[in-house]
Amino acid sequence: MKKIAVIAIVSLIMFGFILNGCGASKTEIQQAPQTTLGQELLDLDKAHKAGIITDAEYEKKKKQIMQRFED
Repeated sequence: MKKIAVIAIVSLIMFGFILNGCGASKTEIQQAPQTTLGQELLDLDKAHKAGIITDAEYEKKKKQIMQRFED
């Protein structure tokens, strides 16, 4: 009788571990926010007009954005 009880307890513990592996973990995949060419250029223009970036920085970054969206 003790043998059956031990087997039952071990079986229940193993069953619990098996169920725990069936979706109990929460894996979240996060994507980087997608922006459009227009939105990036508007944000860049806004920073330039606010004086946050210089004319040279504006032109450099604008060129980088345009090249990235050409591909």
